Amino acid sequence: MTALQFLWFILIGVLFAGFFFLDGFDYGVGMATKTLAQNDAERTQLIRTIGPVWDGNEVWLITAGGAMFASFPYWYASLFSGYYLILLIILLGLIIRGVSFEFRHHAEGAKKRTWDWTLAIGSFIVPFFFGILFISMVQGMPIDANGNMHAGFFDYINVFSVVGGVALTLLVYLHGLNYIALKTEGAIRDRAKNYAQFLYWVLYVGLVVFALLLIFQTDFLKVHPISTLAILVVIVLLTVLAHVSVFKGKEINSF
Repeated sequence: MTALQFLWFILIGVLFAGFFFLDGFDYGVGMATKTLAQNDAERTQLIRTIGPVWDGNEVWLITAGGAMFASFPYWYASLFSGYYLILLIILLGLIIRGVSFEFRHHAEGAKKRTWDWTLAIGSFIVPFFFGILFISMVQGMPIDANGNMHAGFFDYINVFSVVGGVALTLLVYLHGLNYIALKTEGAIRDRAKNYAQFLYWVLYVGLVVFALLLIFQTDFLKVHPISTLAILVVIVLLTVLAHVSVFKGKEINSF
């Protein structure tokens, strides 16, 4: 790998990280409209917290895809052809989520509740299937010398990839709860903090399961023992720091 390729690889990583950091809480808030909010007024309140930013934050994803196409066209081709079905599902999730914001604003009664559900479902689909995609890449996929991926259903969908999908969805949801606690007041803020404090314990269990699967179902620890352990330690430390910040009422640190 040349220095320029390495630079592009780092840039693409930064773009995807920016997408999940700056757009991740949007999906968490979207899911919270059906799991945290208890009435239409609270759902509207949650949607207004992300109204000015949700569409702009998705530029990170578009830019990351464009950077992949420009710098690593063979990687782009293999990824988008091999993961065609998963990426199609993600695209559908992005579409139904995007239109839900606008149509909900103009709907009333039962139609408004329908768009509430599509917003929540779309907000769940995107991080869940992105988690499956990334973890299946970490696990390894059957690919030939020409870059053609020959994968069956269980190469994509297995215990490890599903755990990864659930873990990313949970992280996004927690990110959204922290954002809600940061941007709202009153009962819904207190509820978001309580949900977050409980879900961090669930996340700890998920991290243990993820670490065990990473160790026993991949060769990461054998090939890169120091970097693998370092990454796992950093993830745990950041999770603990975020949990402590929520407990102390310093949502800005956990966010």
